[in-house]
Amino acid sequence: MSEIKNLNFGAVILDMDGVITKTARVHAKAWKKMFDEFLEKREGESFRPLDIKIDYNKYIDGIPRLDGIRGFLKSRNINIPEGNPDDEPGKNTVHGLGKRKNNIFMDVVEKDGVQVYDDAAEMIKKWKKENIKLAVISSSQNCKYIMQKTGLEDKFKVRVDGNTLKEEHLRGKPEPDMFLKASEYLQVKPEDTIIIEDAIQGVQAGKKGNFAYVVGVSRNGKEKSLEKAGADIVVNKLTELLYQDKKNPETLPNALEEIEDLFEKKGNRKITIFLDYDGTLTPIVSDPDAAELPDDNRKIITGLSNITPVAIISGRDLKDLKSKIKIDTVIYAGSHGFDITGPKGLQMVHESEKEVTPALDEAEKHLKEQLQNIQGVKIERKKFAIAVHYRNVEKENIQEIKDVVQKEADRLEILKIGSGKKIRELKPNIDWNKGYALDWLTEKLGWDKKKYLRIYLGDDITDEDGFEVIKKDGIGILVGTHGEKTSASLALRNTKEVTSFLQHLEEKIR
Repeated sequence: MSEIKNLNFGAVILDMDGVITKTARVHAKAWKKMFDEFLEKREGESFRPLDIKIDYNKYIDGIPRLDGIRGFLKSRNINIPEGNPDDEPGKNTVHGLGKRKNNIFMDVVEKDGVQVYDDAAEMIKKWKKENIKLAVISSSQNCKYIMQKTGLEDKFKVRVDGNTLKEEHLRGKPEPDMFLKASEYLQVKPEDTIIIEDAIQGVQAGKKGNFAYVVGVSRNGKEKSLEKAGADIVVNKLTELLYQDKKNPETLPNALEEIEDLFEKKGNRKITIFLDYDGTLTPIVSDPDAAELPDDNRKIITGLSNITPVAIISGRDLKDLKSKIKIDTVIYAGSHGFDITGPKGLQMVHESEKEVTPALDEAEKHLKEQLQNIQGVKIERKKFAIAVHYRNVEKENIQEIKDVVQKEADRLEILKIGSGKKIRELKPNIDWNKGYALDWLTEKLGWDKKKYLRIYLGDDITDEDGFEVIKKDGIGILVGTHGEKTSASLALRNTKEVTSFLQHLEEKIR
């Protein structure tokens, strides 16, 4: 795909739900609740519920409310009266169902408020400072109300929403009318404008409008769908756009040769060290259970953790991770940071545990049934994830494994796909990762960025979340390569160089 690099643009048009605000999931749940209640009353206990991963994404997400109702009902061969805008929410008409869904959504917003994605807030602030013109678009008629709740309304020169659609007689997504109207109001040409969308229909609309770039935002593992829809680039966070010129791993300076510069950057600050496990502290092996921590690394980490904070952040289950390392003075963050423990009573279990566990139980059962005849596959159940390892699987069977895991992610709303080296994971469909865990520890333990230099060592794509978090004021060190571009600033070739680096680091700190 293309990169936003050295691109001169005058405006950015951002979708609201799922890009700026954490309301996309609230919308999805409101739609599901409304339609499931409607279908159950109509068809009885044998009704087929709305599937968020399939029905919602295909017929509803990102398009005008009434069009979403019409599209979903048509997919189920259900005909109801159109009704009129004065219909009450209890009436089974297109307008009535629309009001019913909106009432459910607004009840949640009134109760819980509206959260903004940190990366969106950071980029909006940056663009405003650079005098980039900003517009917010949404198919929702509640856009103004939601933006007022966020406190960001005054950051946007233009708003095009569901009310504009009605007043200006515009077509909804996947047609480009909303984006084109926003660029018209901004007085900027489409070819000088970037579109940022999280919905498939929104990406399609941006491409139809011939805008300079269409950025797909994959908060919930929809990278491939957004790419297929035509996104020029797909990011997990908007702040990734800051680093589109990031280097290939092969061109990064070697951390062993940069230790003096590292300590110059440290100044009077202390050092906090974050380490991945597999591929960083121990080589990748065909059997994950056999990945034992080398004695040299155990000795060095023990020494380091007695003079400076050390945290191990791994995709491994917390219990498994602790059993591999066996050092009481380090902090352990298992399951990509969903499960944390450490000295002096440090403890954090992500609040999603009760919601996620039943879904993982169900997915584990299905995966074992569907993959039982494939030789070499290993299904590893963790507290907050299921890892499906295919390192020892014949090449012709790998795609089948990926498809089966994807099917489970599509079927269960609470789960999403995670990728790594020769692995597919099912993990919570929640905005949390190693980077968030790193920031949580930083705040929880008072590792003020002015007093501590954060150093993160990792080898996999999942470690990029950690590299990105410390990009501005810390040091990310990529071990080996994961085949993609990186936000790390330094590199080490292998786990042996990690051992040497940590040894030198301990000597310098002492």
